[in-house]
Amino acid sequence: MGFSQWNTSVFVTCALGIFITLSCSVTYGANILVVPFDGSHWVNMRVLVKELRRHEHNITVLHSSTSWYIKKEPDLYQSLVVQLHGSKGVIEDADGIQTLIENSLAISNTNIPLWTYLQLQFQLTMFLHEGHLWLRNFTISIFENKALLKQIADENFDLILADPVAYAGPMLAYYFNIPLVYNIRWMTAEEPHLFAAPSPPSYVPALISQLTDKMSFHQRIHNVLQHILQFGISKFVINPLHDDLCQKYLGRDIDIKMVLQRADVWLIRIDFVFEFPRPTMPNFVYIGGFQCQPPKPLDEELQTFVDSSGEHGIVVMSLGTLIDTLSLDRTMKIAKALAQIPQKVIWKHNGDIPPNIGNNTLIAKWIPQNDLLGHVKTRAFISHGGTNGLYEAIYHGVPVVGLPLFYDQFDNMVRLETRGAAKVVNVASLQSSDLVWALNEVINNSTYRENMQKLSLLHRDQPETPMERAIFWIEYTARHKGAAQLRSESYKLPWYVYYSVDVIIFLGTITLIIVLLIVFTMKKLFVLLKRKEKVQ
Repeated sequence: MGFSQWNTSVFVTCALGIFITLSCSVTYGANILVVPFDGSHWVNMRVLVKELRRHEHNITVLHSSTSWYIKKEPDLYQSLVVQLHGSKGVIEDADGIQTLIENSLAISNTNIPLWTYLQLQFQLTMFLHEGHLWLRNFTISIFENKALLKQIADENFDLILADPVAYAGPMLAYYFNIPLVYNIRWMTAEEPHLFAAPSPPSYVPALISQLTDKMSFHQRIHNVLQHILQFGISKFVINPLHDDLCQKYLGRDIDIKMVLQRADVWLIRIDFVFEFPRPTMPNFVYIGGFQCQPPKPLDEELQTFVDSSGEHGIVVMSLGTLIDTLSLDRTMKIAKALAQIPQKVIWKHNGDIPPNIGNNTLIAKWIPQNDLLGHVKTRAFISHGGTNGLYEAIYHGVPVVGLPLFYDQFDNMVRLETRGAAKVVNVASLQSSDLVWALNEVINNSTYRENMQKLSLLHRDQPETPMERAIFWIEYTARHKGAAQLRSESYKLPWYVYYSVDVIIFLGTITLIIVLLIVFTMKKLFVLLKRKEKVQ
């Protein structure tokens, strides 16, 4: 090969390499604005943020100055802090949380009188209302801060990754016309599928219904009423708090439901190994268990405690991130039950240590939950029924004893119990003997572990991990500047067009006119025939 030919080959190779590099530049190094919700929602959002950062994307997190979980982490992301004064919202109020739990436990009792049920439901609805008043103020603080809006505009974000429990993220995406991806498990008062996918109440259980996809006639009545209740809370209690903000900041004809439905991709934190089958949409991507990973070695002190359990093994207990502690009475009943089992217990608990704690129980304010659930000596997991913990239990094949406290936790435990992988204890009427019996049943009856291990096998048997799927679709949306081809245009339709009410009325009217014309014509013919007979 001559020198000139060699030069030509090198030039072509370099040019091709530069072209490929440039064509991939959006995928590697996308500029992403994250607008999360606090509490346990931030725990799993942060896992996603860490993975995006590992893929060399630039991450900015928009959060309030009063956030209790979201902190500045300059090594992981840049922070845009919205200055708020006063309360962090009703979630930070310990008394408010305790009232929420007590009301939720009472309302979960199907035998309470109707009037009591309505009173409790009203109180829970007001709790949601108070929470959205705080979220409304958060949104106002963003849109009234012109310097902050300019800063967001100047960053030229490729994508917004939002938790739609907080409406500020979707509204910012609409305002700046930026592609929008959700990291979502549920909306405030509704299951996310209800916003965009067909949801027949004949076999799709409503949120907080504690029903399965196999319902009796009585249960279907309950389910329809629960669907109506959810719709009413969203339509008349929550959405009006944000509709006027949409009209003020986004446009006169814009409402919050239209803004929420406009998302390009919905990363939904469920797996149909756990969830009941139901209709879905092309832009719904299921990433249930994306935060799960193989266990890491425990620290020396914790490993020593686990090793001391011998052949009996350990039980792990956690009530999640939001609930630091239950009432002392219930906490003591739990402590009494745990002291009666032969296993060692590791209990995540941030309140006062109950005086009757057993010698077999280790209490800690924080535990490496995923690593403990993945340990070979773990026999059972006592959980409040939060989605994050249950998927970790499924991933590691650990059966569950459920102590659901509020909101979707009751539904989550129903799903696991119907699959024979969990036992549920009623916290409202909790007795130590109930918890002891449930633990012995789950630990000593091998069926529960076998069923959970089967779920684990099904959950892991995927062409890619849920995390890989989540990262792909985030990068896909950034790379193509949206995913409009996957998004149904139904969000632009008024309800009467969506349900073809106008078409039904039109066709019904035409049919009625034709029928009336036929009747009128037949009547005329009948009269003419009568006259003709008389003439003859």
